[in-house]
Amino acid sequence: MASSSLSVVLLILCLLAASASGQRLSPTFYSRSCPRALATIKAAVTAAVAQEARMGASLLRLHFHDCFVQGCDASVLLNDTASFTGEQGAGPNAGSIRGFAVVDNIKAQVEAVCPQTVSCADILAVAARDSVVALGGPSWRVLLGRRDSTTASLSQANSDLPAPSLDLANLTAAFAKKGLSRTDLVALSGAHTIGLSQCKNFRAHIYNDTNVNAAFATLRKASCPAAAGNGDGNLAPLDTTTATAFDNAYYTNLLAQSGLLHSDQQLFNGGATDGLVRTYASTPTRFSRDFAAAMIGMGNISPLTGSQGQIRLSCSKVN
Repeated sequence: MASSSLSVVLLILCLLAASASGQRLSPTFYSRSCPRALATIKAAVTAAVAQEARMGASLLRLHFHDCFVQGCDASVLLNDTASFTGEQGAGPNAGSIRGFAVVDNIKAQVEAVCPQTVSCADILAVAARDSVVALGGPSWRVLLGRRDSTTASLSQANSDLPAPSLDLANLTAAFAKKGLSRTDLVALSGAHTIGLSQCKNFRAHIYNDTNVNAAFATLRKASCPAAAGNGDGNLAPLDTTTATAFDNAYYTNLLAQSGLLHSDQQLFNGGATDGLVRTYASTPTRFSRDFAAAMIGMGNISPLTGSQGQIRLSCSKVN
């Protein structure tokens, strides 16, 4: 019964999001033009995550890093060329985003069943959902009908992707700039229940901040030396408890002052989001519901539709 109610709520949210944006996105966009699209994407994602659990977090991150720059238009997938500068070399992306070969494989499989029909932007949105499901998280109906950009913005990737050093006020502002609420911020941050982060992103937090569990800091320092430039790329799980399971452990970690990033722990640091963190830590169904709703909202950031953009033949380059 609870699952049925959740489905109804998410369907209503889908419809409201589409209506509010004025976009023609629909969960049934490919039902006639490419009825095998969703099953093809799901099978490829499930196989990739089974082979490497971390890939689920990587595909989810690609969608997030895509939507926060120019909207959800697959601009993040465009490679640099002699005459084109993409977003992959931006500070927040370099050494962080991965999974491009998996996306290329998914695109090739989709092209085989429906040539030049399904956009790379939609593949990212569906792959993000399927990755969460593959790791035990909630599902939602993805709005579809996005088209792919012919441009990218290195400058916007550097300015608009939230840095791990941000405090709560600046995190809230970064999400508000994209039309996302404080609840969306806290819920979407729960994506850090999976995945890894580089030492350079959490070094300052574990060595300099005071709102860190001492035992947790000691654990992380073992693989993240204090000196900048030393072990910068060493990886640590964003969620030490259940690193490859999509659950609400991220929030229980925050209650114990064991958030890996400065920006993580800012969500539970005596501020306006403390109550929501407590709620998500104690009520996993509420987190699942809010996360699914927030993903629908994020996926509706400035999509290209209709005759805008293009349907790329290869996700890494414009046609």
